[in-house]
Parts: sequence; C-alpha cells; structure tokens
Amino acid sequence: MINEIIALDLETSGISPSNDHIIEIGMAKIVNGEIIDRYNQLINPGHELNYRITEITGITDLDLVGKPSIEKVIKEVVEFIGDGIILGHNVAFDYSFLKVAASQSKLKIPNKVIDTLKISRKLLKSLPSRKLTDLCEHFNIDPGNSHRAYDDAISAYRLYEKLAILAPEEELINQPTEVSYSIKKTSPITPAQERYLNALCMQHGVRLNKDIKEYTKSEASKEIDRILSTFGK
Repeated sequence: MINEIIALDLETSGISPSNDHIIEIGMAKIVNGEIIDRYNQLINPGHELNYRITEITGITDLDLVGKPSIEKVIKEVVEFIGDGIILGHNVAFDYSFLKVAASQSKLKIPNKVIDTLKISRKLLKSLPSRKLTDLCEHFNIDPGNSHRAYDDAISAYRLYEKLAILAPEEELINQPTEVSYSIKKTSPITPAQERYLNALCMQHGVRLNKDIKEYTKSEASKEIDRILSTFGK
C-alpha cells in the first residue's frame, strides 16, 4: 500500500474531456491514512448544466454563479497535486479532464495513478457492481455526500484501504500506473463565430465566462446554441 496519496474526484458537465467541463474538484493529501491537506472548489463551466447532471450531483446553475472558471484555478490545482500519486475511482476519467484543462493553460499533469475501479474489477469479480457507491455499501464505508467531488475522493481512498487489507501484495495496489490519454487538437473560434457570438452577447446582455478569443470552435458553437435556446434568435 502506498503511504502518500492525492485522493481526487471531479464532477463534470458531461463525459467528453474535449467538449465538456469540470464543475467541481475535490482533493485530499493523505499520508499514512491521515488527511494533511484538502482542496474543494466548485467551478463555473461558462454554460448552463444539463438537468441530468444536476439530478446526479445536486449541483445547480445557481451554485456555480460567481465561482471561478477552471482557467483561474488550474495552476493551484496542479501545484496542490505536485508530483504526488493520484488516486481515484475510474481515475482515468478525472485525469483526462485535468490534463485537458492543464494543457489549455500550458501546464502539465504527468502524475502516475492508482485506480480503485481497476483493482476492484480484478479482486471482486463476484460482485454484481463495482460502482463506488455499491462498493462503499459492500465494505460499510460511509460515502458522505455521494456524487460530490471531495466526499467521493475520500470514499475512493477508504475503499483503497479496504482493498489493501484484502490483497496486500496485489501489484495494482502497490505500483502506480500511467494514464494514456492523447488530447484532441482543437480549432480556435472562427472570425464568423466571434462576430456572431459578440452580437448575441450584446443583444441579450450575456457576459461570457472568459475572453471570446479564448474559445475553441467547438466551445463557441455550444455557447451560441445555448444563447439561442435561452433567448431565441
């Protein structure tokens, strides 16, 4: 079992690191089972949430009003993680979102990881489900506020402790691995999109979450669709 860990979980606006956004980051630095530092931050994605995301997480658009964008906090997130080993449940999902966010700010996330989902799939093949909530119930772990980033990060670590007791010599428990995720190339906002988005913002009094020139072509398209669906043409 690894004694120094960064337990991590994200809540996001969807499942695509290229097109969706982080809406909450929860992390804890844990040394020998004790939490020595923590980080918990709601993130404004710059667009309204799908009702399904609110249904799952309990996070509403109102909760995100006035919260910082990922661009404003990604540097402190990277500094908090440092060169630590990142632990999470299906951690490749969280890692991919962080890697995209870091890359957009010219930062890097090179850290190795421990994945409690991967370990659970190997050690607990007889269980009908390896979802974090179901595994917490199986091991009598208090899940706290499930589907919120910080509590899920802690739950993943407590699960790791249980798995380490179950199979202390298991390689996946003792040897962190690398995450292979290639960032898709993104195109910048087009001049036509920039003009149209500017016009829509002026017409409807919309304030964008970041400078319009920082938008990708895909982000601009989603923002235009959002404004049109909210206010009409």
